[in-house]
Amino acid sequence: MPRISTVDMMFLDVLFEMEGGYVLDFSNRTFSEFFARDLGIDIDHPSFTQDGTSKGRRLRCFLRLADAATARRALEALWNYRQRRQQQLRNDEAVVDAHGRFSALLRSLDSPGGADADHRAPPFATVSGFERDQRFQALRQELFDIRNLAPQARGYAFESFLQNLFGSSELQPRAPFRLDGEQIDGSFQLGGDTYLVEAKWLQGVVGVGELHTFHGKVDQKAAWTRGLFISYSGFTDVGLEAFGRGKKVICMSGEDIYLALGGKVPIRELIERKARMAAESGRTFVPFGELFP
Repeated sequence: MPRISTVDMMFLDVLFEMEGGYVLDFSNRTFSEFFARDLGIDIDHPSFTQDGTSKGRRLRCFLRLADAATARRALEALWNYRQRRQQQLRNDEAVVDAHGRFSALLRSLDSPGGADADHRAPPFATVSGFERDQRFQALRQELFDIRNLAPQARGYAFESFLQNLFGSSELQPRAPFRLDGEQIDGSFQLGGDTYLVEAKWLQGVVGVGELHTFHGKVDQKAAWTRGLFISYSGFTDVGLEAFGRGKKVICMSGEDIYLALGGKVPIRELIERKARMAAESGRTFVPFGELFP
């Protein structure tokens, strides 16, 4: 649990203008969107409304229930938003020594040996034994827990999970970005190839239309560009058959990832086997069970 004292909470009340149930200039809609988009958190979840449904009460409850690293991440995001807003207003006289006091509060939330800037776990290559097993279990549990989030938050949380997953195998992941009006859900490096990522968390399985659309994005890029389409719910057999063979895209399901983490198989190894099978057989999607019998 975060170590936020009563006095510190009073400071946060003033800093983020939480008196009266508000939080800065957020509306209910933008407050929910901010937490879902920037943090992958459903701030509207009933667990955060124990003290009331106002924005301020939900935030206080969240800070009380969240672990220290999550609370710190949320406070940093709110601080950055506040600073951009203050620059527009050109006024930061409401709180004396706001930056110094806020920095001290963040330091109090740091784990004893933790780094200030990055709360992502280290890659598998830097750990061994028991700690490595814990990493696999933690990632597997994170994927499992995403199912309980609200639909909008679920998609953002899935993207964040994949960034962490790729980072665990030192694949140099890049966050979602936009090029010429098209959205790319991220990218990573594997060998001499750059993989663009499409990530879908849908109730239904992915069909041929989405596969062709993503392949079109990949095919317009450099020759060394490949694509990884990740669908938590999997793909239709008809869609895969219609999509065809010999494409620059390989496919991965949520079940593939879950089984790989359970079997302590790094994501790099899973992608490498899928890529090799695609090169040898032309098959876009080969499930984990066939790759690791």
